[in-house]
Amino acid sequence: MDVDTEHLKTWIGRTEEVSDHLSVRLADAFAATLDQERTYALGDEAPLCLHWCLAPPTVPQRATGPDGHPARGGFLPPVPLPRRMWAGGALTFRAPLAIGDVVTRRSTITDVALKVGRTGPLCFVTVDHEIVTARGTAIEERQDIVYREMAPTPLPPAPTEPGPAADASETVAATPLLLFRYSALTFNGHRIHYDRPYATEEEGYPGLVVHGPLQATLLAQLAARTLGGITQMDYRGVGPLFDGDRFTVNVARTEAGLDAWTAAENGRATMKATVR
Repeated sequence: MDVDTEHLKTWIGRTEEVSDHLSVRLADAFAATLDQERTYALGDEAPLCLHWCLAPPTVPQRATGPDGHPARGGFLPPVPLPRRMWAGGALTFRAPLAIGDVVTRRSTITDVALKVGRTGPLCFVTVDHEIVTARGTAIEERQDIVYREMAPTPLPPAPTEPGPAADASETVAATPLLLFRYSALTFNGHRIHYDRPYATEEEGYPGLVVHGPLQATLLAQLAARTLGGITQMDYRGVGPLFDGDRFTVNVARTEAGLDAWTAAENGRATMKATVR
């Protein structure tokens, strides 16, 4: 498929600003989805990465594409490649969000680049976000989105040697309920996360796909518990993770902070991060 990169590059510099209210109900639902037994009250510090549940695109049913995402165009460029995935990004935490805040996300498209991978052309779109409250900037974020052809996803080979030793590790069951709840929290209509016939028959996956930001959330929260707080996390997806298995969330101390990773049941890494 031809991709008119020069046309897509005209989206660089486009901006968008949206706001949302960080409610007690949202924070409680977020904690319940992550199987955390706690409740929140107005003024409490919000859990890390709850900002990904705020101000999602809310388009009518008729304005969605066959994959469940909003139809192409608008703020994001109309990349013609059919598969869209969250490839990775970077987070800088400058101040905590609080329950009850009105939170504004200011977004700017900073790059559009075409590359060629094992499955064909890949189009990367980079978006910078600034998450602000009445107190100032709380989070600065870079989000990397990748678009590619509909070819089946080749699974990386299972590791032949044990992975690195973790200083802290947690096991999570990748159940369809977890994926459905996280999709609901983020108003994410992408059908690969909850519609098994679509995920397997249309997009060629062996199962439902575990969200990238869900894995990044679990990494950030375990890292913060291990270090007593974090200021920065850079992360990238290195392989797909599917429902049906238990996966691990892991951190290992380094001189600068932590290495962090999620891994499938056979030990294959699916997301890697560095944390300070």
